[in-house]
Amino acid sequence: MALQCWAGDGSQVRQGYAEVTHGPQVAPPKARGLLCSPPSLLLFMSWLLKVIETGKLGVFLPKCDAGCCFKSHSGGGGDPFSPQNCFNKQQLLTAIRQLQQVLKGQEARFAEGIRNMKSRLAALHNSVNRVGPDAPPVSCPALNAPPDGIKFGSKYLVDHEVHFTCNPGFRLVGPSSVVCLPNGTWTGEQPHCRDISECSSQPCQNGGTCVEGVTQYKCVCPPGRTGSRCQHQAQTAAPDGSVAGDPAFSRAPRCAQVERTQHCSCEAGFHLSGSAAGDSVCQDVNECELYGQEGRPRLCMHTCINTPGSYRCACPSGYRTLADGKSCEDVDECVSPQLVCPQGTMCINTGGGFQCVSPECPEGSGNVSYVKTSPFQCERNPCPMDSRPCRHLPKTISFHYLSLPSNLKTPITLFRMATASAPGRPGPNSLRFGIVGGNSRGHFVMQRSDRQTGELILVQTLEGPQTLEVDVDMSEYLDRSFQANHVSKVTIFVSPYDF
Repeated sequence: MALQCWAGDGSQVRQGYAEVTHGPQVAPPKARGLLCSPPSLLLFMSWLLKVIETGKLGVFLPKCDAGCCFKSHSGGGGDPFSPQNCFNKQQLLTAIRQLQQVLKGQEARFAEGIRNMKSRLAALHNSVNRVGPDAPPVSCPALNAPPDGIKFGSKYLVDHEVHFTCNPGFRLVGPSSVVCLPNGTWTGEQPHCRDISECSSQPCQNGGTCVEGVTQYKCVCPPGRTGSRCQHQAQTAAPDGSVAGDPAFSRAPRCAQVERTQHCSCEAGFHLSGSAAGDSVCQDVNECELYGQEGRPRLCMHTCINTPGSYRCACPSGYRTLADGKSCEDVDECVSPQLVCPQGTMCINTGGGFQCVSPECPEGSGNVSYVKTSPFQCERNPCPMDSRPCRHLPKTISFHYLSLPSNLKTPITLFRMATASAPGRPGPNSLRFGIVGGNSRGHFVMQRSDRQTGELILVQTLEGPQTLEVDVDMSEYLDRSFQANHVSKVTIFVSPYDF
């Protein structure tokens, strides 16, 4: 009969065999602290553990013959309580004592492990206490906004960026962005703003005269033109065919004799001109000219048309006049039931019009290729393991289109680029944002607004109509090691109007 043996701590150490010459039981030998049991008794111990686990002792109390208290499963696959291999009381007590010793050994080993863990934690605690105080985080000297300029960024820790731009009429001399290095210095000198002659670029249109101001230029417009660059027709336009002598714009006054004195008056929208009674005439009040003067509120959002005794407002092509008769609202041509863009392109509504766009992924080169995953996004196919240049190309490229009015007040945030927070991301310096391309970098800065978000900020006023492009980048770093970058291509359509 095979004997299974354990050390006092419960670990199995050897297996032996004994010949059974008579009787159904074999006394378990004891040598060098070993506990041995025949397989049938081991099976009973497993049943005993099941009893302890379930708390249902009655399930395992079969009807036994005289002198037999429990029966063991013989291993043949039959009834576990068959009449063969009954255990007597002494065998059962021996099995229970063995199980108690095994549990006691396991308990001792567990207690010893706890003591060792406590000892090691105490040693580690003492070692940490002996270490000096944490060094303060490395930071760079504080930076100020240059005179006649603006500074973006208020954190001066390692890897943080600060951006600079100048007010209208000034040009930035020096770097537009600096980064705090681990040695506590910036990557460049603080820039300054230099006055420039904006009139040298001849910004005034339609014969306007440019006059230099303290902080910006001003256009003096010829008759019939208005706007910051004389780009609009003046709001004093009259209907076609109307002239100052048009009878519709002149009326006879209403006069009455009161106590030998003649009193004359005019209808609303007309004023009395002339002094002598015979020379008096009611002349139309040109509200468009009156309220078009400097400092007065505008009667119309766009064009004011003088009419006899009143006025009316008109909106440019691509806009509709609202119910108040003064305001203009852009017409969204892209929602028109008529197809406005060729098949394969997408319609982007702009101020007073629309644009048809068809974003395309970069062409493949070598082992680098991109696939279009949505109408406005491309993703790079997996790079070969040994291709370092491939991994430094954008992992994703997205396309975004914005429509802006002219003369938008700055600074203003136009676009946000963010990533979702993920477990294991090492902190606020794991992402870096910047402007990496486009045709008008001087109009924008890119700065981090929080741990996971970068903002594209317009810092220079834009005059329309014009189209600008700017490429912004978000790079991911893990322990200052480059992981991937994502590029957003932003196209901005500037309307010719300031509404």
